[in-house]
Amino acid sequence: MDVPENNAGPLAGITVVDLTRALAGPYATLMLADAGADVIKVERPGTGDDTRGWGPPFVGEEGAEESTYFLSVNRSKKSVTLDFKDADDLEKLKDLIRSADVLVENFRPGVMGKMGLWWEALEGMNSRLVYLSITGFGEGGPDGHRPGFDQIAQGEGGLMSFTGPVGGPPTKVGVPIADILSGMFGAFGVAAALTEREKSGRGQKVTSSLLGSIIGIQAFQGTRWLVAGEVPEPEGNRHPTIAPYGAFRCADGDINIAVGSDGLWRRFAPLVGLDADDERFATNRERLARVDELEDEISPVLASATVDEWVERLGDAGVPAGRVLSLDEVYESEQVSHLGLVDSVEHPSLGGIRLPGSPLGWDRSGKRRAESPPTLGEHNGEVFGDA
Repeated sequence: MDVPENNAGPLAGITVVDLTRALAGPYATLMLADAGADVIKVERPGTGDDTRGWGPPFVGEEGAEESTYFLSVNRSKKSVTLDFKDADDLEKLKDLIRSADVLVENFRPGVMGKMGLWWEALEGMNSRLVYLSITGFGEGGPDGHRPGFDQIAQGEGGLMSFTGPVGGPPTKVGVPIADILSGMFGAFGVAAALTEREKSGRGQKVTSSLLGSIIGIQAFQGTRWLVAGEVPEPEGNRHPTIAPYGAFRCADGDINIAVGSDGLWRRFAPLVGLDADDERFATNRERLARVDELEDEISPVLASATVDEWVERLGDAGVPAGRVLSLDEVYESEQVSHLGLVDSVEHPSLGGIRLPGSPLGWDRSGKRRAESPPTLGEHNGEVFGDA
């Protein structure tokens, strides 16, 4: 992929003090780092971010192993270590905050206040500071005190109730989606606050939560209940409002097919031996009402040829379709390579490694070149001037 000459990223010159651990907060600061911000990750001496110990898999030589979980969301950051119970270290943290543009934390509610770092104190230290706080259930209210864990938020946010095979059981998403979404919303909130700061000259507090982020992406599933009074249930790989739309078995694997309009139906039906004007299936409403019957008709036909054969036939007819790939196949894809979605970096102890990359690009300010996730305390000397 062509990279502009200026590849610093649009947030170059922005300094972020990152007090986060696990995933929600580190995902927010990962996005800011990918956009060019200088992210200083502050970790506990000796152990660091919780995810440094999350595994397997671990990689590297015995005694210097690295968690692949930690590596996944901490590229392009600097690591320093501070003990917040030590007065000198706490003063070092305050010095970082005084000169920073952004502070991000995802502690349990009340932890920042115990360190004397409630918002009013932070604002007094640095009136231009943008402060992002990510919590499990938001601030205040009957659940605001609760710690946040991804799967709990997926369950209490309703996402698990309509995810999984037809008829249940409730199923979590295959990645910690509540953590990731709260980080994404948080990073968006920071970018918006930095933009507003250009007008007002002042920072502000930004909040994001795991629960709020799950609610925030429910889209038409949310309005099925709020507007239509219908409680969504698990649909498996089917679409709740379009048919045929979902995953189907072919002779050698699985394929996703999206017949998203009646026009596409007229192209698709002849390929599976159906009359597009068959009164049972002529409109999407009728196809949805008879989705079991429809799938009984088309499944044996789809199973009679390979995935590649069906991708070609459907593509020639203009019907959207795609292979269901395993991750090893995904990361060897020519399209993934073309889009620059895999970063190759040189790790201090592991040598050359590949990491999932950012999907964003900027045609003028450029896409920051990824840097290795840091080892614990790797940048103490650079940041604090320690020997």
